[in-house]
Amino acid sequence: MEAALLEDRGPPATQGVALQRPLAPTASARDTARAMSENLDLVRSIYEDVERGDVAWTFQAASERAHPEFEWIIADGPRAGSFKGVVGAEESFYGMLEAWDEWRFVAEEYRQLDDERVLVLDHRSGRGKGSGVEVETKGAAVYHVRDGKLTRIILYWDRDNALADLGLEDG
Repeated sequence: MEAALLEDRGPPATQGVALQRPLAPTASARDTARAMSENLDLVRSIYEDVERGDVAWTFQAASERAHPEFEWIIADGPRAGSFKGVVGAEESFYGMLEAWDEWRFVAEEYRQLDDERVLVLDHRSGRGKGSGVEVETKGAAVYHVRDGKLTRIILYWDRDNALADLGLEDG
């Protein structure tokens, strides 16, 4: 926070001493902080829907929360690719789920990266269709939000790949 130098006009012993007092946040700083909080709230609400297993609602709500040029990217894993629009994201997501009898995404940590990006570190688990094999992984997703609208989601099956792409460390 910026500071302003003020001259103390208190008792004679302190007159003429320069003191620092924090300046009030500028309107721009308040707007950025509000946008960051709103972005974090938006991403948390999406994960809450997914954690409840309400994927259909998630995509229905996403159509209202997504920018017209929305992009869904799967950065790694067996179905890596880029998909345009909410419909493309939904088809991709349900395509991923076809291989599983059960699946679960649980957010472990939210990190506000800047005024347009939120990183979610998550835990994913599922049981393979047919094989019955239990699988667990620590993944991540980067949500890009501009003017209250989702512009891009980048999904990583391997958390380390996400952290490396972002130049971050776990924890």
